[in-house]
Amino acid sequence: MPHQASAPEHRTTTTERGSFAHAHCTCGWTGPARRSRDKARGDARHHESAD
Repeated sequence: MPHQASAPEHRTTTTERGSFAHAHCTCGWTGPARRSRDKARGDARHHESAD
């Protein structure tokens, strides 16, 4: 049986651009722009746990 590569680990961060916060992941995913930093962090947590 061939060795399967493990899924890439998701590492998320949030950044701010003006009044908006954005969640980003090392896999290329980007969350929606949010005025609430807490909602952007929630988007990131949801993305990490979705796999």
